[in-house]
Amino acid sequence: MTGRPLSDIAGILFDKDGTLIRYDESWGPVNREAARIAAAGDTELEPTLLLAAGMDPVSGLTRADSLFAAGNAAEIALGLVAAGSPLDAADLTILLDGLFVRATEYAVPVTDLHTLFSGLKARGFKLGIASSDNEMSIRQTVERFRITDYVDFVAGYDSGFGTKPDPGMVLGFCAATRLEPWQVAMVGDNNHDLHMGLSAGAGLKVGVLSGTGSRETLSQNADVCLEDISTLEALLEGKAAS
Repeated sequence: MTGRPLSDIAGILFDKDGTLIRYDESWGPVNREAARIAAAGDTELEPTLLLAAGMDPVSGLTRADSLFAAGNAAEIALGLVAAGSPLDAADLTILLDGLFVRATEYAVPVTDLHTLFSGLKARGFKLGIASSDNEMSIRQTVERFRITDYVDFVAGYDSGFGTKPDPGMVLGFCAATRLEPWQVAMVGDNNHDLHMGLSAGAGLKVGVLSGTGSRETLSQNADVCLEDISTLEALLEGKAAS
């Protein structure tokens, strides 16, 4: 494993979907609904839109680093319009953001988030969430899984810190927690997350295999790959294998 010594890490910035939330179980039905909305009644167009955004309409699997896997609502809308959606991209963005907010009700957590976050907080870590989803969706997820008291920072694509893979969300987390980038572990399931950590100078980049990314897609940019965040605390204690 490369990166800073684990003892330097004082803050952890998590991606949401595929990292805190199981991707296929949580987002498969949502992606299909996004394509249905974008198709505007043309059922024959829906599979084309799903494929363009990165989801196989037959298997339901979503491709790593695709629009659905890593894009925000505005980027997804533009991609769906380019693939044939008759809707205006700005109008479709609004519709998708509304869909994504409603989707928090069906999110399936990777592990017991309350236990994980409370344990990390008890050890003194500053904790944040940085997602390509909108901020309202993130905050509803935080409330649903009872981790509000443990989260020091939340950023969505619409929070004013820029979008992934630019460094703004990491730097915003640092400003909010008075940490330096080299003290931060960036944890995510897509290369957008890892590239954001790299561009910000994060001390540790952790890839997790609970989303759309694989060890093959993540290993070049991750300092360490874990099956999921349930072993993160053990990693930071020096007890987990990469």
